Amino acid sequence: MKGWRLLLTRPAEESRALAETLAQAGVFSTSLPLLEIEPLPVSEESRSIIYDLAAYCAVIVVSKPAARLGLERVDEVWPQPPMQTWFTVGAATAQILDDYGLRVYFPEQAEDSEALLELPQLHDALRGYDPKVLIMRGEDGRELLAERLREQGVTVDYLPLYRRNLPQYPAFVLPQRVAAERLNGLVVSSGQGFQHLRELAGDAWPELAQMPIFVPSPRVAEQAREAGALTVVDCRGASASALLAALQAHPAPASQA
Repeated sequence: MKGWRLLLTRPAEESRALAETLAQAGVFSTSLPLLEIEPLPVSEESRSIIYDLAAYCAVIVVSKPAARLGLERVDEVWPQPPMQTWFTVGAATAQILDDYGLRVYFPEQAEDSEALLELPQLHDALRGYDPKVLIMRGEDGRELLAERLREQGVTVDYLPLYRRNLPQYPAFVLPQRVAAERLNGLVVSSGQGFQHLRELAGDAWPELAQMPIFVPSPRVAEQAREAGALTVVDCRGASASALLAALQAHPAPASQA
């Protein structure tokens, strides 16, 4: 595991925390954030959704930014939130909701949409008449959740809270960083993060696509393979523990160690 030299691409604050955890395990990393969180303005539609929060039998929060921004919106309207069950994909997002005092569940075996959909607590929450679910997220993402729930007859609404922009970088910064730091692995935390990686790579993508890339879910793994990535490792989650387990299971390329 110590032979890996990784490029981290999640937002700056999250990359710093992940880098510290990796360093404690003896893994070198450097950060080039490819996601910049921009909160969306509060629209009349989104305000109406928060006012009607009690109508939902379950609320699914897909990320830490969605949790923080969603709770800010809830605070503006509800002295105390309704008592429905909340769900997240991963433990870190769940912790934000738990600290707020909400009843929250998340899949412990894998941090992805498929595992969340199998949670018994989610099935229990959907058993009532005409179930409605609210998904708090960015402008897009986690379409699989809504598709699968709607197939079960569940009404699904979205509350978009932020957009994820690609920060401005000079041309060729990505391949130059990879070469200068002698990196042998790329880490992305979402489908949009991978899109930004591909966009920033530009003409250097065919070369970078030969490097192992660590992704958080089967959906992003498929996206990377379709784009030509040769070695894709599905960590089944975006947490530090999921990445460390994947690194342990996949030895670093010998020529790059």
